[in-house]
Amino acid sequence: MKTLGTHNYYVYILTNKVKTVLYTGVTNNLKSRLYWHKNPEAIEKSFTSKYKCFYLIYFEYFDNIEIAIAREKQIKGWTREKKENLIKEFNPNWKFLNENIE
Repeated sequence: MKTLGTHNYYVYILTNKVKTVLYTGVTNNLKSRLYWHKNPEAIEKSFTSKYKCFYLIYFEYFDNIEIAIAREKQIKGWTREKKENLIKEFNPNWKFLNENIE
């Protein structure tokens, strides 16, 4: 049995098709979250729906929710340039990774 607060958590960054907008989030189910970002029937007024940020370009895995949330907040506080550098280290060509998530 896992202790409270331990599970599978992901901090992720999405972008739009032309890579002009970045969205950072946290989830415990990356595949499901990607689906809801792209098919936001229930959240039509969401940021990702408004700016069409459906394309996964970065993610990190954590087994503790508190650490994952802290990392999400850290990245959200960064400049665009710092986020771009993080993405380039992980995914140099900014390839859309949605198909790689099972």
